[in-house]
Amino acid sequence: MSKPTANWEKVGDRFYRKIKLYDAVFDPELELENYVVAGAPYGGAIAKSGIDIYSCSGKLIRRINWDKGSIRGLGWSEDERLLVITEDGTVRSYYDLQGDFTQFSLGFGAEEHKVRACRFWPSGFVAILSNNNLVAVTYHGDPRPRLLAVPPGDEVHSWAVIPPAYTLSRSVEVLLAVGQTIYVVDSSEAEDRVLPNGPFKHISVSPNGRYVTLYTEDGMVWVITSDFQQKIGEYESKAKTPPRDVQWCGNDAVLLAWEDEVHLIGPDGASLKYYFDGWVHLLPDLDGIRLITDDVCEFLQKVPDCTEDIFKLGSTSPASVLLDAVDQLEKKSPKADENIRLIRSNLPDAVGACVQAAGHEFDVHWQKQLLKAASFGKSILDLYSSDDFVDMCEAIRILNAVRDFKIGLPMSYDQYRRLTSEKLVQRLINRHEYLLAIRLSEYLGLPANRIYVHWASQKVRTSTEDEDTICDTVVRRLDGKSGISFEVIARAAYDEGRSHLATQLLNHETRAGKQVPLLLSMEEDIIALDKALESGDTDLVFFVLLQLKKKLPLASFFRLLTNRPVATALVESSAKDQDRDLLKDLYYQDDRRLDGANLLFSEALNQTAPQTKIDKLKIASKILGDGKDAASTLYSRSYAEAQALIRVQTFLDQDLGEGHYTGLSLNETILRLIKSGYGKRAAKIQSDFKVPEKTWWWLRLRGLVAKRDWGEIEEVSKQRRSPIGWEAFFNEVLGAGNQKLAGVFVPKCTGLTAQERSEMWVKCGMVVKAGEELARVKDVNGLEELRGKARAGEAVEIEKMIGQFTKGR
Repeated sequence: MSKPTANWEKVGDRFYRKIKLYDAVFDPELELENYVVAGAPYGGAIAKSGIDIYSCSGKLIRRINWDKGSIRGLGWSEDERLLVITEDGTVRSYYDLQGDFTQFSLGFGAEEHKVRACRFWPSGFVAILSNNNLVAVTYHGDPRPRLLAVPPGDEVHSWAVIPPAYTLSRSVEVLLAVGQTIYVVDSSEAEDRVLPNGPFKHISVSPNGRYVTLYTEDGMVWVITSDFQQKIGEYESKAKTPPRDVQWCGNDAVLLAWEDEVHLIGPDGASLKYYFDGWVHLLPDLDGIRLITDDVCEFLQKVPDCTEDIFKLGSTSPASVLLDAVDQLEKKSPKADENIRLIRSNLPDAVGACVQAAGHEFDVHWQKQLLKAASFGKSILDLYSSDDFVDMCEAIRILNAVRDFKIGLPMSYDQYRRLTSEKLVQRLINRHEYLLAIRLSEYLGLPANRIYVHWASQKVRTSTEDEDTICDTVVRRLDGKSGISFEVIARAAYDEGRSHLATQLLNHETRAGKQVPLLLSMEEDIIALDKALESGDTDLVFFVLLQLKKKLPLASFFRLLTNRPVATALVESSAKDQDRDLLKDLYYQDDRRLDGANLLFSEALNQTAPQTKIDKLKIASKILGDGKDAASTLYSRSYAEAQALIRVQTFLDQDLGEGHYTGLSLNETILRLIKSGYGKRAAKIQSDFKVPEKTWWWLRLRGLVAKRDWGEIEEVSKQRRSPIGWEAFFNEVLGAGNQKLAGVFVPKCTGLTAQERSEMWVKCGMVVKAGEELARVKDVNGLEELRGKARAGEAVEIEKMIGQFTKGR
């Protein structure tokens, strides 16, 4: 087994290593030098203009037939979306590596002036037009192109972008090499930084946005801070031709790439040269850079500090000694115990360093050796948390699985931590590596439902089997799996033109709220309405009814409501408040004459103009005209009487000049006339409208009392009988405060007991009369009780009455 330092090279005071990830990557006939190549971050997919998408191991993931014009920008987002920008400003975002995309246009004259080039960062990009205008898209997930400040119109030799996350203004900044200097352009201004020694043929910004590399026309490389305040270092390439590409390797070194030669420039101008058998492409990443040729895929990075401390020649670090102790232990040498005693005080740090170094190793042998050392060290310690060790073992298993050439995701440990395991699973799903994605999810305790749904969606899109077989296969495979959304799978089938299959799959969706919208879009209106009704969710039913009303003719809409009483009731209740015309049509369609007439009657009551009221009542009567049942006859007669009442009220308003009768009920009209002193008119209305006698007497009584017409009431008291009884007169008159007149009606209440009439006399303030009532029935107890309520003179009379009964005893 080769030593881990075999691929190390020293640049200045630091070590860099070039790790071979895969060999025999591409077919030599592919000739990558003829294509633009872009790599997704975190060891992601590789795209070449054309458009073909490969894994880093050279496996073809997808070939997209491109016929949309000249490509001016090819880049990747952090979530592995492929962004393709054409010359006319059209942007396509391929979001799943399988050819599905969203599209938008840059605008701002891109179609007229044409896009010249693009620069990308993890969440957005900037396009430069032929007139030097700069159009920025800060977030491709919600694209809102905006024009940056107007830059100089002179020739742009090179340019780069600083992402918004690394600028003080939190707006993207564009560095333009124009003339002999650099301009910094943001959303508000274009500022000349007045740099000498231009023009600059290449500009490159470090991943952390803190440093900028400038390559001059005479072959000099400058490294400066991104605020242009400090020069960090310089390097003379001595090349007669400028490099084809300049990129950063992490945040520590810069790479210059010619066709088959790469210069690595470290701190303080130290350099290293690599030579290749063919054209090399640089694909920068978080902590290093991938080097791609037709033959090989390699990863160049600064050796991590923990790895350097353990493996560098002559290292005596505790972690290095611990690793050697494991080697001695395997040889059964007593030196192993000596090594442990030597680092006993630093053993926890040594264990931690070995764990971290194992994560940064790509070679499985050295991963195992470092983990063995860590395991040996922690077994000696009395107190040591194994969480970091367990987490690292878990991470290494995952990394080794996805680095396999069949998968082709050669991410480093730092890249994996930045990407997160959830997004790694999504990358596997996009590559249709479902088995590994499921195993990884189960291993990490992540939900696997999205994996099953994605598999099923692809199954219904691409399978050549008949639809019933596809449905059976999908349902059988997903049986018992939790969190499965059959709506997503059904939508995928519908998008492929398989409506019958989509309908079958939706029958297995348990959430009506997911079923119904898709059924509506599939024109399955009846099924959608029935599913909504079965759910018992009135909001969902309302949603369906609203959608159906918008797209169906009214007759078809009402036909759907037939034999669906709940839906009909919801439409009716909603229409009462919001759409009276719809309610009328509903009643007409269902031949609900009485409901329709009542609706017109209620509208008539809300009208202010008398003639409008009469017109609506006429229509209501007409609707009921053909009805032969008793209810229709009764209501029709009532509407006719209502019309007659309106005419009478209109006449009264005009004749009496008071203007207060229209809108009153029949009883209110009679009552108001009596109060106003128009008793004869009230009596005529009572006669014309056949108001019941009892009702008439009550209205007359209350009107006269309200008018305080005591004389008329006294005349009424002379009559022999009252349809409403005389007690009503007593209560109304007494309530109006006329005790004397109220007392007139007490003797006429012959249907009451003596005790009740006695109470009535007391209410009128006539205690003696009350006593006479009780004396007449010889109620001594009542008289004695009454004595307590009597005043002085009245008490004497009560005493006499009581005395008459006591003498007889």
